[in-house]
Amino acid sequence: MDGAPAVCFGTDPATGTFFVGTKAIFNKKKIRIAHNHEEIDQFYAGQVAEILHACFDRLPRFESIYQADFIGFGGSDEYKSNTITYKFGEVVSQDIIIAPHTVYYAESDLRDAQAFPDRSIWNDTETVKFVKPDAYILHNQTSFADVKEVCDFARQMSTTCEFVSNKEAAEIKKQINACIRAGEEINPEDFDCDTNLLRLWALVKSIKDDCLFLCRNNGPAAYLYGNRIDSEGYVMVNEFGMFKLVNREVFSNANFNHGRFQCANR
Repeated sequence: MDGAPAVCFGTDPATGTFFVGTKAIFNKKKIRIAHNHEEIDQFYAGQVAEILHACFDRLPRFESIYQADFIGFGGSDEYKSNTITYKFGEVVSQDIIIAPHTVYYAESDLRDAQAFPDRSIWNDTETVKFVKPDAYILHNQTSFADVKEVCDFARQMSTTCEFVSNKEAAEIKKQINACIRAGEEINPEDFDCDTNLLRLWALVKSIKDDCLFLCRNNGPAAYLYGNRIDSEGYVMVNEFGMFKLVNREVFSNANFNHGRFQCANR
């Protein structure tokens, strides 16, 4: 789900009390953990503060620590809090709508929190609608075989590439992001590195796109620029870690060119 802002909430292990905040709760220096309405006004302002006040009053109290995307305030069946518009099957009667996606574990301090995919089952309350679509992968053996074949080719291709340092990679990423922001084609010849490296990057991107094509979810209908889409992306978890799959040419371009978030349907 594509909402804004990110809302974090749960029990602060340092105080044992309920809190709300944005991702700023994890800051190493300027920590902004709000345990009451006074601290919300102290740390936050504007629409973000308004949203956090509503979340503080309406969210159930949890022992765990969660992160969710804020989708909007109730009273409508259509919401656009960031770049994607969601259409629900009926008018939402709850006061707020959030989409939880991550759970954190911390022994004594939120700055030491470790993130994991949230696998909790969320039930709506009278005041909160929790949106957590079920995601699944289409079991198409032919498609899986095609993806594996391309992965094998990518492994072979990687042996012909001249890789770069971390510093050089950071500059290449900036150039790629600039192309995506401008909606321009990424031409390997325009980069100051081995052209095979950019061709390998493009091949890996195509593998990711093939994997995205096999992903589905049962969430509310989603639209971008008026066109029906599947979702912003998916997080996949396996023995190698967590990976977020996003069609960057579409969604990163939209996010790059989207102004500060707007809290719709107040």
